[in-house]
Amino acid sequence: MLKEYKRKRNFSHTPEPAGKKQAAGAQLRFVVQRHEATRLHYDFRLELDGVLKSWAVPKGPSMNPADKRLAVHVEDHPVDYIDFKGTIPAGNYGAGKVEVWDHGQYIAVDADLEPVSEKEALQALKKGELKFFLKGNKISGGFVLVRLHGDDKNWLLIKHKDEYASNKKFEPDPRDKKGYTRAKAAPEKPLKPEYPEPEGKEAEKKAVAAGVEKTAVKRAASKNAAAKKTVRKVLKKAAAKKASATTAAGKQTAAKKAKPKKATAASATRKKAAAKKAAAKSGSRKSAARSTRPSNR
Repeated sequence: MLKEYKRKRNFSHTPEPAGKKQAAGAQLRFVVQRHEATRLHYDFRLELDGVLKSWAVPKGPSMNPADKRLAVHVEDHPVDYIDFKGTIPAGNYGAGKVEVWDHGQYIAVDADLEPVSEKEALQALKKGELKFFLKGNKISGGFVLVRLHGDDKNWLLIKHKDEYASNKKFEPDPRDKKGYTRAKAAPEKPLKPEYPEPEGKEAEKKAVAAGVEKTAVKRAASKNAAAKKTVRKVLKKAAAKKASATTAAGKQTAAKKAKPKKATAASATRKKAAAKKAAAKSGSRKSAARSTRPSNR
């Protein structure tokens, strides 16, 4: 696992630790090292699987979620490298000044931001997306490392929106604006770039333009669509319930209005029948009276 790291270094000429794979402690750690190599960059390292998983971040990590920092995946480093600071002599791989910019502990989490085991974190990293919470002095809170589609080397380091996030422009170190004195290579052995940057700024722009953090965006879109569907369902049910209630109320009102009309019609019929009956009786009495009246003849 450290074969590539050791192949690139001559430990009799560099103060860097040779190191070896070792078991992690109770809490996983991280470190960010400011490295004044051929190109100024920040080395972001996470303790995982007995080594330091490492990325070279040209602009350094940011606390602004709007910043999508290009992170070039490099060879694993030994855990002993977590405390390394000093100057790598000219002529050596990565020659230049190294200092610890920030360090602390971290917790790997899943998509629901629940803590996961070291084994699960390693699996997430292999799949190309690792979420974690940092507890450092300069950077803290939730972050995600996302591998660009079809590119094993180039990743993006992105800050999550949380109480630690900032919407202001984030500069890791004021010295970055002023530049620094580069280490000079020995004439007989030119310096090699610490980390290859085949795409450089173009890769970063391309990554942002292509749509950053595709997996997270898809998941968010899916959740949003599900939420909208649920809301529509609830609103539809509420509307149907309201319509049903309105219909029932209308029927009751119509029934109430219809009852007096029916009662009035029945009453009129009864009155008409009674009047006919009374008229009939009156007519029969008059006839009887005429028949019983004596004749004057």
